[in-house]
Amino acid sequence: MDHGEDPYDTVVRELDEETGYAVEPVTLLGVHSVLRRYPRKLGAVADFHGLRLVYEGRITGGTLRHEENGSTDMAAWHTLDDVRDLARVELVDVGLQLWRERPPAGHVLP
Repeated sequence: MDHGEDPYDTVVRELDEETGYAVEPVTLLGVHSVLRRYPRKLGAVADFHGLRLVYEGRITGGTLRHEENGSTDMAAWHTLDDVRDLARVELVDVGLQLWRERPPAGHVLP
């Protein structure tokens, strides 16, 4: 999310940048909190806290393509059954759990 950017607008922009698709966010599935500590230069430690807003969306246009010069390696469609065998980031599993369970408070347990 860019500074000052509305989360809804972030979803639309990021999906276009990373996949080539135009998307309409239809449901906020939940919020996922992630904490990370990692080493920095000169012995310092970064204490990172991120909030991930997870939406369900509907593709409204565009053509699937890979992102160029960005953080996404490859954009592709897979069956849900095949996802468990893919190398993936943790957020994929969080998103699938939120989508399947649709917890009323938008929170999944680790």
